[in-house]
Amino acid sequence: MRVLIVSAPLQGHLLPLLPLALAWRDAGHDVLVASGGDALTVDLGGLAAHDVAPGFAFGRIAGRVLLRHPLLVRRELAGRAGTAVVGELFGTANATFVDAVVALARRERPDLIVYEPLGVAGGVAAERIGVPGVLQENNLFPAADLVAAVAASGPMRRYGIGTPAATITVPPPSLTGPRPGLPMRAVPYSGGGEVPDWLLRAGERPRIIVSRSTVAGPGGGDPTAAIIAAAPAVDAEIVLVRPSGRLPRLPENVRTVGRVPLDRVLPYATAYLHHGGSGSVLGGLAAGVPQLVVPGPGDRRYNAELVARRGAGLSVEARAITPNVLTRLVTDVALRKAAAEVRDEMAGMPAPSAVVSELTALQ
Repeated sequence: MRVLIVSAPLQGHLLPLLPLALAWRDAGHDVLVASGGDALTVDLGGLAAHDVAPGFAFGRIAGRVLLRHPLLVRRELAGRAGTAVVGELFGTANATFVDAVVALARRERPDLIVYEPLGVAGGVAAERIGVPGVLQENNLFPAADLVAAVAASGPMRRYGIGTPAATITVPPPSLTGPRPGLPMRAVPYSGGGEVPDWLLRAGERPRIIVSRSTVAGPGGGDPTAAIIAAAPAVDAEIVLVRPSGRLPRLPENVRTVGRVPLDRVLPYATAYLHHGGSGSVLGGLAAGVPQLVVPGPGDRRYNAELVARRGAGLSVEARAITPNVLTRLVTDVALRKAAAEVRDEMAGMPAPSAVVSELTALQ
């Protein structure tokens, strides 16, 4: 069976699709990844890939779209615009590579196309060549709502996305509520990076891993300064992963590392502090560690509120991160218990290999 995997040309969109893509490959199927931009700079696990968006620059697209919708900018940056802006953003983005995806599909003739909610070019290609399209959630927003928002955008209205033959849903039900579709365990995929030995064992103190978004741009406030200021009064080791900008002199309990596979280091952490991307949320939940999520643009406030509502972590604005907040993050037994419950819930969901077995019947 030939399978085409399509995502928007951004790391955070492609990485969640790779465990299923690798499961297809490991089951003996031919798999081709169609994406672009920085998504194709990560370790794809040996999968073949085609760049459908050479020179893709999401920042320029976002700038043009936000200039056209100034009244929505403030709501979007605060994470309160719902799908109103994301549809236009990714409608414009998909319009730049949809024809390339369709051409690729016509040339490669896949038997099945898997695509993510903001990579609807894959759905268009499935409709055009007459093969089943499978919509895989890679975030916490309902997939159908995101696809509808992109389909309704000006640049994509003339394309027929079609109805997917199946939808794969990945969030644990206790976090988002039950959703229709095939459930699948969200398996973290890091995309590469070396791990120092000291990060693969528990430290003498509780450890907080701090990561940031793979997408440049406004992120709801950078918490780094607040974390560094609070650190001396917190009995914990704090590890900044890929910190941005020039850092001041660091307290003795703060360390820095480059890009590391978070799925390997989080099991040795006590807590996880991040920007609120859905991949980070699901990765933290899979590891069973309490999270501190900084609300921000797009879906990040929504994600932060889901985590806090479930009791598996805290939603705290960057400027409000204090020693007391960080101390609670590593000592609150209720947070740790809820995070472990969600971890076990996710572990009980079907693995990507099991979902491959179900989807082969669509051919």
